[in-house]
Amino acid sequence: MPELQLMFNRHRKYMLYLLSLYVLGWGFTQYQSVFLGLILGTTISLYNHWLMVRRTKRFGEAMETGKSFRSFGTVTRMVAAVLAVMIATKYPEYFNFLCVILGLVTSYVVIMIDFIIHHIIQTHK
Repeated sequence: MPELQLMFNRHRKYMLYLLSLYVLGWGFTQYQSVFLGLILGTTISLYNHWLMVRRTKRFGEAMETGKSFRSFGTVTRMVAAVLAVMIATKYPEYFNFLCVILGLVTSYVVIMIDFIIHHIIQTHK
């Protein structure tokens, strides 16, 4: 499980860097709705990623102790994504809908890029 926590820490760091860039873009460009949509989607994506890591740890602990395990929180993560979409559709003047959707998949993109980078590093050792 320490590997899972190390990976999540890296992913969180990358996503916080992205959020920082989005905040700068929101503050210093004329594309406020685009960057606000990215901020909303990426924030929900980071929350969903954190929730999944937390549930995965609990699943591992339950398997080690032989206890039962309810779920991975799929419904909770879907509700969070639907909430972001609902906010974007209710306030289209503030949030770009497409950018909210792109923000929601940010964690998956970060995970894939991190995997590729670490796979390349491991093969060249």
